[in-house]
Amino acid sequence: MSHPLIPQILELATPVAQELGLEAVAAVFQTNKRPPVLRVDIRNLQTDTSLEDCERMSRALEAVLDQTPDLPEAYVLEVSSPGISRLLTTDREFISFRGFPVTVYTNEPYQGHQEWQGSLTSRDETAISLSQKGKAIAIPRELVTKVQLDHNG
Repeated sequence: MSHPLIPQILELATPVAQELGLEAVAAVFQTNKRPPVLRVDIRNLQTDTSLEDCERMSRALEAVLDQTPDLPEAYVLEVSSPGISRLLTTDREFISFRGFPVTVYTNEPYQGHQEWQGSLTSRDETAISLSQKGKAIAIPRELVTKVQLDHNG
């Protein structure tokens, strides 16, 4: 379960990221650590997300979060990029990464395969659809365990 402050943190982080040409993708508050760790994942919309992007976002976001009374006194802010092993989970991600190369993993073989690679075309209530060299494939969602963005695309 995500921390109750996550929606508020993403609400604060989104305009900060947009101002820097970035997108706030996700946030996790690890309150089991001492001090707690607030990790915000960002993505550069134009190019690969760099360490400099993370540093700029960290400085800008820190200033905004310092004004937020609900956060604990001491915590560590980490800004990172989801990187190449990016799992797609939200509707927004499936829309953002349409046309990108992905690998779809299933919990049991579907048409003889448990791993499918292709370009993501869509996701709906029933299936995740890929294009493999122009051939459309719809993999039933109840079989899908994860969809991962491929880095070699």
